[in-house]
Amino acid sequence: MMSFDQQYRDAIRRIMTEGEEVFSHRTGLSTKAIPGMFFEADAADGFPLVTLRKIPVRIFVAEMVWFLMGSKRPDEFLGDYTKIWHDFMHDDGTVPAAYGYRWRHHFGRDQIALLMQHLTEEPTSRQGVVIYWDPADDSLGSKNKKLNVPCPYSFTANIINGKLNLNVVSRSEDMMLGLPHDMGGHALLQYVFAQKLGVKPGKLSYMACHAHIYSNHYDQATELMSREPEHDPIHIQIPENSFARAEQGDHALVKEILEQIQAQYKPQKPLAKMQIAVGKAH
Repeated sequence: MMSFDQQYRDAIRRIMTEGEEVFSHRTGLSTKAIPGMFFEADAADGFPLVTLRKIPVRIFVAEMVWFLMGSKRPDEFLGDYTKIWHDFMHDDGTVPAAYGYRWRHHFGRDQIALLMQHLTEEPTSRQGVVIYWDPADDSLGSKNKKLNVPCPYSFTANIINGKLNLNVVSRSEDMMLGLPHDMGGHALLQYVFAQKLGVKPGKLSYMACHAHIYSNHYDQATELMSREPEHDPIHIQIPENSFARAEQGDHALVKEILEQIQAQYKPQKPLAKMQIAVGKAH
């Protein structure tokens, strides 16, 4: 299997050379886009962290802890690390479409707790599906002008030969800013789940239904295309009791995971700063 760096660089190159120009009325920016791009990473080959440029690791580590807390308040825990969810915050300080809240509360059931119970009792199950998307609230006729709808909208977890696999489906993927963050965050989630279930992490697969590069990122994409993957694999050992510690919002857990990654992470030089495209809906 190609390293994630190779897959990522080749995907950026393909979009820049073969992608169709699409103007986004939501953001007011053009994109180059390709429908249906697939990525995969095997934990045995290392953690899928982009090293062709520097990625803000602490953000996705803290974000995954916040998700497992089930919170919809960015100022609760996550605000100590990043303000990226504040653009979608309502006047009451909440983001109703926060992924962790959707997983653990929104549908009247705790999908994550039920997933852990289900795979513990029936490890050969093929029904371990978790949903972020609410058809009653998200898009398709919604008149909510400050709406944040999930980009990744579902994942399926299964255990094969003692390894936990995670398959994520994303409706829309900002390839320069979003995909490195989403792969790292879901890989971390996979590791935490695997530890909780007493198995090893296996394969992470990720389907981007609409993979695109915004026009204000074209220069950075061109620079990234010219870089060669050269980093050694990164291997991490999830701290003990990570699932329970994440649920409790343990700041020390973020620190311990970061220390492991940062001790090995030697990315190539940063690209010029990129602005996230934010419109009426993410």
